[in-house]
Amino acid sequence: KFVAELIGTFMLVFVGTGAVVFGNGLDGLGHLGIAFAFGLAIVVAAYSIGTVSGAHLNPAVSIAMFVNKRLSSSELVNYILGQVVLTRPPLAAQ
Repeated sequence: KFVAELIGTFMLVFVGTGAVVFGNGLDGLGHLGIAFAFGLAIVVAAYSIGTVSGAHLNPAVSIAMFVNKRLSSSELVNYILGQVVLTRPPLAAQ
């Protein structure tokens, strides 16, 4: 589940942010194109990793599932680690 969330979150960030950067932001793709990129990334993640981990892709969703008693505390830690491990800047940039 950790690896599935890691891959899903990477896909979301890579595709969504890539659409903004390589699509020339609002001048290129515009709001609609960027929204479609994020939306399609979430759909692809839901279909590809949804059966493995539920495709939370966001710590807020994982915390909500924990509050609703659908995740244990150890699973919550794994989910959140999988979702935020790639967002930390590299050591050389610090």
